[in-house]
Amino acid sequence: MSEQNKHIENNPEFKGLKVNEGIDHPGSFSDHSVKRFLQKQRKILPVEEYVNGILSGNITLLSKAVTLVESSKPDHQIIAQQIIARCLPHAGKSIRVGITGVPGVGKSTFIEALGKYITGMGGKLAVLAIDPSSERTKGSILGDKTRMEDLAGDKNAYIRPSPSAGSLGGVARKTRETIVLCEAAGFDHIFIETVGVGQSETAVHSMSDFFLLLMLAGAGDELQGIKRGIMEMADLIAINKADGNNREKAQMAKQQYRNALHLFPKKESDWEPQVLTCSALSKTGINEIWDKIEAYRKLAVENRYFFQRRHAQSTFWMHETIQEQMKRAFYHHPEMKTKIKEFEQQVLSNKISSFVAAAKLLEFYSGLK
Repeated sequence: MSEQNKHIENNPEFKGLKVNEGIDHPGSFSDHSVKRFLQKQRKILPVEEYVNGILSGNITLLSKAVTLVESSKPDHQIIAQQIIARCLPHAGKSIRVGITGVPGVGKSTFIEALGKYITGMGGKLAVLAIDPSSERTKGSILGDKTRMEDLAGDKNAYIRPSPSAGSLGGVARKTRETIVLCEAAGFDHIFIETVGVGQSETAVHSMSDFFLLLMLAGAGDELQGIKRGIMEMADLIAINKADGNNREKAQMAKQQYRNALHLFPKKESDWEPQVLTCSALSKTGINEIWDKIEAYRKLAVENRYFFQRRHAQSTFWMHETIQEQMKRAFYHHPEMKTKIKEFEQQVLSNKISSFVAAAKLLEFYSGLK
């Protein structure tokens, strides 16, 4: 077909107009091509390659190893556990700081300010966020990297948010395993941040050396909305946003918290919990907070509490992992799935009580082994 017949615009009657022939329309990607591309991107490397990469500080391989840790696939878990076992002798040389606070307290701004202070002194920091996902959608925002732009771009910092997908115990165990990998990669400061509220504070406390509670002043009765248990766990309370017109309120809140802390029993570490004010936005009071954390570490190392706590945490997580594995095995057993449905119907029709049903299900499960 001539160019004229292809494009009527090239007919001589249309003077001064010429249309060039275009290229052929490229074919669309096939599902097979896309699948092959994704498989290539997600290729599982030998364990040795992950370990060597982590020990040399390769962030890409560290992130890939953490992804394996977070995966629920059995084959991924086998590889992840091999990597952790190889990295374990190189871990444990960091200070682990748990950070929590009421909504709107400015955790991300505070962590970025304290994190930049640490990296500015030559330290290496990993920020791990326990982010309880939506129970309905199993989704998670995971916005820490967007909220900490300066820290995310720091070559001596690593930010890794982890979705719990509805299982706080599961993500807590995975966070603990991620700590091992980060320490093996050379990060000597670990921040464990809880994004949610409730039991996540307990989980963070169970894997940290120092527990920092961020609070606000001027938001009503400062002692009203905070649980006693969280206050008791705190080694330091930092009243954030102590700037501008809020400075006086922050000082009043500081005195309130100090008075409240005197009512709690003495800590096993012999450390007296501190209350300080700061402004993460203007970066005031940040160095004083870090000085207190360092003072705590010095005291805890000297009286051996630091190591006793680490040992207690290790045995605690061993038992937690046993419970989690047993629970998963119980609910995922093919015969148990059917049996559970049967007993649920009997409970709903008042033929049997919930407690008797549970006992009978456990008895049935023990007979399957």
